[in-house]
Amino acid sequence: MSTPEGVGRRAFLKATGVTGGVALVGSALPGRIAWAAALTKAQRDRMTPDEIIQAMKNGNERFRRGEKTTQDYLAQQRASAKGQYPAAVLLSCIDSRAPAEMIMDLGIGDVFNARVAGNVANDDILGSMEFACQVAGAKVILVMGHTACGAIKGAIDRVQLGNLTGLLTKIQPAVSATVYQGERSAKNDAFVDAVARKNVELAMAEIHKRSAVIAALEATGAVKIAGGMYNLESAAVDFLPFAPTP
Repeated sequence: MSTPEGVGRRAFLKATGVTGGVALVGSALPGRIAWAAALTKAQRDRMTPDEIIQAMKNGNERFRRGEKTTQDYLAQQRASAKGQYPAAVLLSCIDSRAPAEMIMDLGIGDVFNARVAGNVANDDILGSMEFACQVAGAKVILVMGHTACGAIKGAIDRVQLGNLTGLLTKIQPAVSATVYQGERSAKNDAFVDAVARKNVELAMAEIHKRSAVIAALEATGAVKIAGGMYNLESAAVDFLPFAPTP
């Protein structure tokens, strides 16, 4: 028996109960549900920022547990070819072991994903986020760092290498701001991870401080800034709240 296009677990819709037309599939796929292949504008607009963050948490839990994904990427590609309505914009590191969509069991069209070593929020990233939220309607900004980050280690060691030197300079404030009683060295995994977490916190604050567009959306509740630390060993994302300071 063939399955209809769009069959698959739609992480956002399943987590929030926003189905937009739900039908049980026949006996060939007992218990599975056919969701719309990609988020529609109406579905995305009905979700709150907190519901979107919860959907990401649920997706990471599935990933961490090793549950088989039912994402139908080809159906999502076809459904989103004429338009996109992502619910969030992610800023994550380029590390090959930390692909945000896979880690949170997301599909094509669910999120914008900006990747740069050390997940730093430079001017181009901020402009991209402003487009994602103000123009395209994304409701969540998630900054995600990870354990054992090479960019963090490079910043701690003050590595000098071409254009990388300037990028690592942007991480230096996190190194200085990290309160840590042990060895402050790139060889100390615990210190590296503490700096990575502080770097996420500072990036969230930087986004709020340096983008009047995003700060205005945040003030009305239309957009929420959040953070996350992905553990390469456990596969879990530790979500961090953001409370803007006056």
